[in-house]
Amino acid sequence: MPKVRQRAAARRDLVEQFVHLADSAGLATAERFLPQAEASFDMLAAEPSIGAPLVLEHADLAGLRKWRVTGFDAHLIFYLPRQDGVSIVRVLHAARDWWRVLGLQT
Repeated sequence: MPKVRQRAAARRDLVEQFVHLADSAGLATAERFLPQAEASFDMLAAEPSIGAPLVLEHADLAGLRKWRVTGFDAHLIFYLPRQDGVSIVRVLHAARDWWRVLGLQT
């Protein structure tokens, strides 16, 4: 079975998104978000090439891809395909300046 590894920043992002959704859309919505994110991670681990590739000059993020959390299209998953699954780098709201957050701003 393919593995999902969440980087510490991605885990923090999930908590932040949960809190934000609970405040802005209600606890029921926030409680749906986490399982949907996990299901999206599992789908990416099974089919790592489905996300859109990002062409980057930064060697440490070579191969980075993005995908949306199922049912929460405004939430983007940034991940790296690995031989045995995926590494979840960040989970960010699409309205954020994710280029800057990822350290990719020129």
